[in-house]
Amino acid sequence: MAPRSHIPQPPHSAGLSSKGLRTAIDPHQIPSIVDTIYTDRQTWENSQMYPTLPGKHPPMCTSDFVAVDQGNSSPKFIRMSTWNVPNSSSLVADINVPVVAVIQPFAELDPLEDQIPVVETGPAGPERCRTCRAYINPWCTWTSGGSRWKCNLCGDETPVHPDYFCNLDSNFMRLDHLQRAELNKGTVDFLVPDEYWALEPPSLDPSYASVGPSSKGGTHRPPHPMHYVFAFDISVDAVKSGFLKSACDALRTTIYQETEEGVVCKLPTGSKIAIISYDCVINVYNLNGSETADVLVMPDIEDVFLPLGPEVFVDPVKARSIIQDTLTSIPDRAHNATVRESVLGSALCATLAALAGRGGQVIMFQGVIPTLGMGQLEPVHMESTLHKTEKERPLYSPRNVFWKNIADECADEGIGISMFLAPSSFLDVASISYPVSVTGGELFYHPRFSPERDSHVLYSQLGRLMQRPTVYNCMMRVRCSNGLKVSEQYGNFYRRSKTDLEFGVLDADKSITVLFGHTSTLDERQYAHIQSAVLYTTATGQRRVRTCNMALPVVSLAMNVFRYVDADAAIAYWFRKAISKISTKPMNDLRDDLMETCTATLLGYRRDCAQASAITQLVIPEGFRGLPIYTLAMSKSKILKDTFVSADVRNYYAHKLLACSARSLVQYLYPPLISLHDLNETIALPDQVTGRLKIPSSMRNSHIFMSSNGVYLLDNGEVMMIWIGNSVSPQILLDLFGVDDINLVDPRMSTLPELDRTLSIQVRNIISHRRVQRGRTPKLSIARQNMDGAEIEFSDMLVEDQNNGMYSHLDYLCLVHKNISTALKSGAYANESVPMRSPW
Repeated sequence: MAPRSHIPQPPHSAGLSSKGLRTAIDPHQIPSIVDTIYTDRQTWENSQMYPTLPGKHPPMCTSDFVAVDQGNSSPKFIRMSTWNVPNSSSLVADINVPVVAVIQPFAELDPLEDQIPVVETGPAGPERCRTCRAYINPWCTWTSGGSRWKCNLCGDETPVHPDYFCNLDSNFMRLDHLQRAELNKGTVDFLVPDEYWALEPPSLDPSYASVGPSSKGGTHRPPHPMHYVFAFDISVDAVKSGFLKSACDALRTTIYQETEEGVVCKLPTGSKIAIISYDCVINVYNLNGSETADVLVMPDIEDVFLPLGPEVFVDPVKARSIIQDTLTSIPDRAHNATVRESVLGSALCATLAALAGRGGQVIMFQGVIPTLGMGQLEPVHMESTLHKTEKERPLYSPRNVFWKNIADECADEGIGISMFLAPSSFLDVASISYPVSVTGGELFYHPRFSPERDSHVLYSQLGRLMQRPTVYNCMMRVRCSNGLKVSEQYGNFYRRSKTDLEFGVLDADKSITVLFGHTSTLDERQYAHIQSAVLYTTATGQRRVRTCNMALPVVSLAMNVFRYVDADAAIAYWFRKAISKISTKPMNDLRDDLMETCTATLLGYRRDCAQASAITQLVIPEGFRGLPIYTLAMSKSKILKDTFVSADVRNYYAHKLLACSARSLVQYLYPPLISLHDLNETIALPDQVTGRLKIPSSMRNSHIFMSSNGVYLLDNGEVMMIWIGNSVSPQILLDLFGVDDINLVDPRMSTLPELDRTLSIQVRNIISHRRVQRGRTPKLSIARQNMDGAEIEFSDMLVEDQNNGMYSHLDYLCLVHKNISTALKSGAYANESVPMRSPW
């Protein structure tokens, strides 16, 4: 192997440099989040189970673990910023550790974990507190011989329904305690009666007209299996790029699977689908024919109606042949397309007309900015000239009020919108994605779509979208015990009131972030309680409520708070708070706010927990070891970075990161970097006894730790990049790519070749493992040192380097340290460019 050679940072990735003198610091000695992640993984991924009773520090979100529900929900469902709740608002202000919950109510479980129990409640419905309306849970207590129960949230007592009554034993526990899942498990599903069915919204002035029967507002809607509407842009750009054909092929493959017994439909039992396409008009496909679908053309794009009414939907099992034929024929019919315009807004109204009164999911495939019909938008030219000006901020919110209005209507009807976007120029993602965000849907972004590069990724994304656990027509409320209140909530949802959040659809990959404030001082002798309740309809048509409960110790000392902090949840809150303000505050102010937050938190620990340390020493609590690098990574993200980034790209990542899981968020901010050229023979190969795959540990994200004779894999969840050094061994190239010359490596390859060589198998196993973890395949990109343009993207993802218009990790630490030292001495900032706005 060639001797290790240092890799200088590429000049194109330069950022800010530290001003003035700086003490010489060995980069290997500064705090590393990689070590913390590795240690946590070693603890929890070796078959050790995590019991959820209060008083224990849970695994980090980057570790795979098996939780045992003992009355508290698994951290997969609720992750707290601190597992010891500060007893007062003054303590929170002193240490700057917010009380935050990242709630992911439908997170997928490990195969070794028990499934969520489903509780039959009968006509009376689940037991609920008569005062705060909280649901019965393991932390409630029983009084009056079992005829009343005391709510753990508000403290009020509620009479037990006669059908639910049971006598108590000598320990004041119900005799049937062990048989009642809702009294033992932190997370349960309640089957609910018709009074919990969704209500029909009052439609005073709908944006569509329908020939179907109208429903009276305020009446209950019977639940039924989820219905789907698929809508395809057939304008010239979508056809010529190959996006339309790839989308139709992907959908056909996603809905139907060939098995030994024949073709199987993979949609939920009882589901129905409808298909439309659009350019300057809207085409509705009548799938009820015997052989081919009739196409009904709607030329009126300003007053949209649905001529087929409920008959637009068909059973995908019974109509399999005509659906498959339609999905094959749509690209063929559009092959000679000449229309460049698209009526996306009007098509969205048509899908709303189809699903009004029943709810469901809309999946749209869009290629160009909608310049015709309802919600038409004007292109933005010379966008780069708007960067860092007042005219840039309007690009981060809808430019036409139609998109807000249609989003509200879809949310009212319990409809979720998801979109696949494949633009070749400005698309105005802020406007057209607004209904996606408000209804809880998902956005997928493929700029300059190439079938060779992007088709398999689109297949994977659509497969995940359709097959992951998904519910619809949802309402969510988060409750907390006396002394706490819900202050802020971040995510992709519709807020009808301060307390109720609504989702057209809610899936296993989505989370919300909730900030709790204090209304009074909490009692240290009592637990603080949190309960999340989601009322929803399953994809198969059952109405349920999922409750997630959490009981947390209360403490009055700063040290006890810092001892149980969880950086993953705290970072999610701080980042999402910044994201929510991109349309109202300058990016530079948001980056300064993040630095202030980091400084204030570390200052709080230094002042209250490490007074004996020298003022020249930077002291970081173990739980927040990665806080500075994560804060720097937030400032370098595509949403907030100082250098020019298209508004469409910023808006796409804002949508994605506002609602993704905690694991996806932290892995986007600090992507795992793996050295591939020196894997030993036991790594990434199935264990002969257990069959488990041992994944190699990550390394620091910096050129300093890389060598020019190496090959490295960097994966932020959105793109997976393989960097190849220019001094790499020909044998490694042969084992991994099937060629022995770096000049022969194809930089446009979208998948690695399947070679019968150990290194090839190991690397493909690593990639497959990451695909299984997230449920889909990211884009693969090859970056050869000093040869490919993709190296710019790779370098920008190395967040410890000086790039993206920001400091290196080392310089950032020095700046934070100066700010803390100055605050301890005089209460002022060392950096004069940052205004004095901090709590000290």
